[in-house]
Amino acid sequence: MARAPKVKVAVSDLAAIRNRIDEVDQRIQELISERARYAQQVGISKGDLASAVDYYRPEREAEVLRGVIARNKGPLRDEEMLRLFREIMSACLAQQEPLKIAYLGPEGTFTQSAVYKHFGHSVRGLPFSSIDEVFQEVECGAADFGVVPIENSTEGTVNHTLDMFLTSPLKIGGEIELRIEQHLLGSMLSLEQVERICAHQQSLAQCRGWLREYLPQAELIGVSSNAAGARRARDEKGTAAIGGVAAAEVYDLKILVNNIEDRADNTTRFLVIGRELLTASGDDKTTILVSTAGTGGAGVLHTLLQPFSAHGVNMTRIESRPSRKKNWDYVFFIDLEGHAGDAALAAALAELEKNSSLFRVIGAYPKAVR
Repeated sequence: MARAPKVKVAVSDLAAIRNRIDEVDQRIQELISERARYAQQVGISKGDLASAVDYYRPEREAEVLRGVIARNKGPLRDEEMLRLFREIMSACLAQQEPLKIAYLGPEGTFTQSAVYKHFGHSVRGLPFSSIDEVFQEVECGAADFGVVPIENSTEGTVNHTLDMFLTSPLKIGGEIELRIEQHLLGSMLSLEQVERICAHQQSLAQCRGWLREYLPQAELIGVSSNAAGARRARDEKGTAAIGGVAAAEVYDLKILVNNIEDRADNTTRFLVIGRELLTASGDDKTTILVSTAGTGGAGVLHTLLQPFSAHGVNMTRIESRPSRKKNWDYVFFIDLEGHAGDAALAAALAELEKNSSLFRVIGAYPKAVR
């Protein structure tokens, strides 16, 4: 089928279009400034607050972003519109003091990318070397929120994150789904010069098929993070790394090959952790921690979960973890559709609590907006 010929725009018409663009840009800037002034008024109405966390409402932000998607008629994709509005909201919130977000670092990791996707770039990112440290910083108030990985669509659950909730008082305040694009990074001129590849074990696993086919001779070395691998690739001759665009930029590496992950839908889910339970946003999840220890008997898990069926509550995920109290004693982490305060879910949770030896709601939060 022949393509339609391109229509040339006259120079005079082009000048008129550019003038209109300038006018629109001016209106956009005026409206952003107006929005920022309203955000200031929200802060003033709350009184003499210590920091942005005192008036940051994740559930309200989720409602706003869902409205952005509902109104979007193109030509920009939903993803682009969401990114623009997140940045506007982030900048408006940071007028008083930027949010402090602890995350599993170092700089250049996918977790840092998840921070910026959820909170925008007008925050102060605080990288830490372990999930434990992220939890500790949020617990003591040194950070307003934390961001930690919880599961990957290819490699499964990050058990260390789940285990932290066994002893931590923190709550889940949101979730982030990040499409993981794994690139081969390095300073060399060709793949023949790659002697070893340093990356986190999860990234090596997500790319094992490609590595086996195209770099079977390379030594695969697991390191603490992709950023640590990128540092080695920057400093060592013959060393390549696996990581995202951010890691390439931070460590001044070339992208040798794009998208070497084995699955095109490779996605990691991250949790936002904070100190409070949130109110409903209208499209939420609830995560609970529950145990049947000491209740005994056959079919105890079936009995435990029966209230969800009875009240029409949809369970989207269940994971078991050792309780760390005695051998063969387990706790269950369960994700449910809806907010813990919704009538049907609240009734189901009340019944569940009666039949369990341990019961905690560890989060009721907006679903990832995407």
